[in-house]
Amino acid sequence: MKFEHLVEINDFRIPLLFRLNRAQVWAGLMHRVEDARPFLPGLDECRILARSEGFVERLLRFGQTEMRDRVSFAEAEWVRFETVPSEHHGGGVLTISIEEPEPGCLFLRFRYETLFASGHEAEDAAYGEFLRQAYEAADIDTVQWIRSLAEAVARH
Repeated sequence: MKFEHLVEINDFRIPLLFRLNRAQVWAGLMHRVEDARPFLPGLDECRILARSEGFVERLLRFGQTEMRDRVSFAEAEWVRFETVPSEHHGGGVLTISIEEPEPGCLFLRFRYETLFASGHEAEDAAYGEFLRQAYEAADIDTVQWIRSLAEAVARH
């Protein structure tokens, strides 16, 4: 399943909304790389296994289920999460890019390329629509977490 969507960061129609800059958005995305637990409900552990310039390898544990992923990134531009296929997950790629069509007008573009583990409803349109809606809700939550982190830093 391939799909993408945009989430607006600074909605200028909401006058009291705490405005984020590109550096704050990037810091929030890097927080998701370092510790994804606040961003992924049900995630019990996020352990860094390897690190080099421009990438991180992680172990993610949801209860008894473990998954591995590789996260690559270009500073202040994009983050790419590549999940290794396993018996519990068919693997996939999520790329999150920061877009700024004009100064201060920030968006995150979420691009998904997801495979299903064998035996799942890979051809079921309703299942695909359910996943799209779940991803979109999680991505809106991601922006809310990034905003909360930036506000907390700004207060101190």
